[in-house]
Amino acid sequence: MIHVGALQLGTSSEGTAATLAKIFSYEEQIAAHDLVVMPEALLGGYPKGEGFGTLLGYRLQEGRETFAAYAAQAITIPGPEIAALADLSRRTDTVLVVGVIERAGSTLYCTQVYFDPEHGFIGKHRKLMPTATERLIWGQGDGSTLMVAETAIGKIGGAICWEHYMPLLRTALYAKGLEIWAASTVDTRDIWQSTMRHIATEGRCFVVSACQYLPTARDLGLETPPGWDAETPLIDGGSVICDPYGNVLAGPLRGTEGMVSAEVDLAVISQARYDLDVVGHYARPDVFQLTVDTREKQAVSFSKSSEEVSDG
Repeated sequence: MIHVGALQLGTSSEGTAATLAKIFSYEEQIAAHDLVVMPEALLGGYPKGEGFGTLLGYRLQEGRETFAAYAAQAITIPGPEIAALADLSRRTDTVLVVGVIERAGSTLYCTQVYFDPEHGFIGKHRKLMPTATERLIWGQGDGSTLMVAETAIGKIGGAICWEHYMPLLRTALYAKGLEIWAASTVDTRDIWQSTMRHIATEGRCFVVSACQYLPTARDLGLETPPGWDAETPLIDGGSVICDPYGNVLAGPLRGTEGMVSAEVDLAVISQARYDLDVVGHYARPDVFQLTVDTREKQAVSFSKSSEEVSDG
């Protein structure tokens, strides 16, 4: 048996350093788990309701300034926050999956970062398809970060928020032998619970979904987004843990920060896949085949001529 948890936290309005401190305040609870998953964009923030001064055909200067301030809270990989989270993983003897906003050059990515107690930072997954107006502020990941990590507690991978509605992405991760699906999100809708139960059932895997919790805009000293109920939390949580048959083991937690926990037995996965293995005996490769390009895509690459190489 292994002990898994979804840590439901919200990004601090005081910035990345304060959010990191908030994570560390849960160290004792984290240490009681073998795996802890944290929400989408926890470090760096999910700027719900922000338009960044963009209207069709032009951008306002104040929006550029808002974006620059937002980008300043993003983290780099490697970087001090990555080192701090790797040390937390080591101290607590816990595998961690954390949602961050990653800055690479002048582009931001919505990213999951993975940590192992023995090996530290072991990889990242960049969100392949930012949803709707997220595309104003985040770049697209590529197939090189379709992450499934081999750890002492099992094969762990996952996706971010509405990537879960990309059936081919799900299929690719199932084919990598994923056993525990880490879902980082800010989706609080009831239908999200159905999505998590569906993926657990379809993939015959355990699902650990961690959602942010943010109170009302007024509580945070912010303006209420247009069309938003001033009394409704910006993000109301909904973290949940499901078994390979789609049963809810713990959660959903709403209306507060906190840890959602469950004990899971990976032996159940083999039992569950007896009658449903969507990339094995329940597939039809004679009819359907999926090709996944896992090469890293670079906008610019440099190569030296033979003369340059010989000249040193």
